[in-house]
Amino acid sequence: MQRITLSVPEISCGHCVAAITAALQPLAGVEATEVSIDAKTVTVDGLVERDHIVAAISGAGYEVAGYEVAGYEVAGYEVPDA
Repeated sequence: MQRITLSVPEISCGHCVAAITAALQPLAGVEATEVSIDAKTVTVDGLVERDHIVAAISGAGYEVAGYEVAGYEVAGYEVPDA
């Protein structure tokens, strides 16, 4: 299992939490999610590709500004063309 934490600066309320959680739950391999309003982050545990997570969050209307996997942060991540 891996843990990926993504920076999502637009998270500001309970609706954001619900929308992002709902977008991630159907992804195969997602075991757990945590959306933090205070930290403006989304943490996903499981075996799922980062690009699928980013696409799901983007599809819910939120921009991913960066991410961290196993302690390595990558800022300014751009969603690849689908």
